[in-house]
Amino acid sequence: MWTRFLRQEGGWQFFGFGYFVIVERSSGRFVGQVGFQELRREISPALTGTMETGWTIAPEAQGRGYASEAAHAAFGWAREHHAGRRVTAIVSPANAASIRIVEKLGMRPFAQTEYHDKPVTLFDYVL
Repeated sequence: MWTRFLRQEGGWQFFGFGYFVIVERSSGRFVGQVGFQELRREISPALTGTMETGWTIAPEAQGRGYASEAAHAAFGWAREHHAGRRVTAIVSPANAASIRIVEKLGMRPFAQTEYHDKPVTLFDYVL
């Protein structure tokens, strides 16, 4: 966790973007994170120079709309602070929930490829 924390803080300092914490309003408990990163993955086509979006939701909080609501808020922040930048996402074709979210965000598929020997769809959007 410490390494992940440092990596995410470094993203904010170096790139000017990173991940936001998602907190459940009614209880104040942490339910996940959403945001942007530049991991410089070894993938073709390359995503270097893009704001790769992603989210992680605690299993007990999945299916309640947290990822969708938080991703919309994160995109609003990104439009204000990084207008004109290209946002990308890597989604497994089997992950129907994430595909629905990226489509609601206005992202469109631009490539089918493999990452870690598994099929993925690459999506993009210009802020």
